[in-house]
Amino acid sequence: MKGLLRRACVLAAALVAVPFVPAQAAPAVQPTVHPTGCGTPAPQQPGTSAPHTITSGGRERTYQLHLPNGYTTDRSWPLIVAYHGRGNTGAGTEAFSRLSTLPAIVAYPDGVVGTGDGERQAWQGAPYAAADVDDVAFTGDLLDSLEGSLCVNERRVYATGKSNGAGFTGLLACRMSDRFAAVAPVAGAFYPGTREGGCDPQRPMPVLDFHGTGDTTIPYAGDADRGLPAIQDWVREWADRDGCRTRAPDEVTEPDITTSRWTGCAGGAEVAHVAVTDGGHTWPGADGYSGGGYTTQTIQAHKVMWAFFRNHELPTHQRQLEPQP
Repeated sequence: MKGLLRRACVLAAALVAVPFVPAQAAPAVQPTVHPTGCGTPAPQQPGTSAPHTITSGGRERTYQLHLPNGYTTDRSWPLIVAYHGRGNTGAGTEAFSRLSTLPAIVAYPDGVVGTGDGERQAWQGAPYAAADVDDVAFTGDLLDSLEGSLCVNERRVYATGKSNGAGFTGLLACRMSDRFAAVAPVAGAFYPGTREGGCDPQRPMPVLDFHGTGDTTIPYAGDADRGLPAIQDWVREWADRDGCRTRAPDEVTEPDITTSRWTGCAGGAEVAHVAVTDGGHTWPGADGYSGGGYTTQTIQAHKVMWAFFRNHELPTHQRQLEPQP
């Protein structure tokens, strides 16, 4: 076990070890100024998770909120928004992802029941998502609510997700680059609906992708019948979109992790991909069931993505907040 943890630490360190050399100036971003919740009494005790509701698009929407240990209202905190896979819930994703162990506020929103077999919650962009639900708008409403009631560092807001939820983070990366500093999809289902209308982010978007090469639910090599791209092609598209100049040599962490990285990207962005050899439709390092197939314990996704997130913020011309943890 110590050896596995040591390898995970090495990988996490490698992801942040290469300095960024911008290829060109990042385009100006003029995000809406949102009220800050610093100084507002916390809605729950630090170190706890609890369900909450907001109204968005005329619907009552739910989410699980976790406040980190030591949360106070006199300093700003990073915020991670984690989107569940089809048929799962925010609370279910919290149970296996370990994201709530990080020194950040974490919100786990719930999707709306979509189409197809079963009463399964889903996210915008998938062919089985509810047709009349705008989850991008819901995400904006959720961020406004959280930033208005909690002490959030608005320059350090991140998105991750699993499967359908991970695919949705790809849509957010295209449409909400003024609100999210980086995204980290896991076993992403990048359906054509997550790319509708093209992808033209307002700034280069840092992306860290995880996917198992043995995933039979969302195949690593893609699935033309469902419009799913090969994962490596999807990642390379982000490297091209971000103007990355250099692909670093792949790094292998025995026995089953290969990390690819693109650097020298515009605006200090970085694109990275973690391939799990023979990995299933699972969350790396999960301590419970996260999907079918092999789950690696060589790395823990939440630790690797936290190392990546910590290296990326929204541009400095966005409103400055309190010191970071």
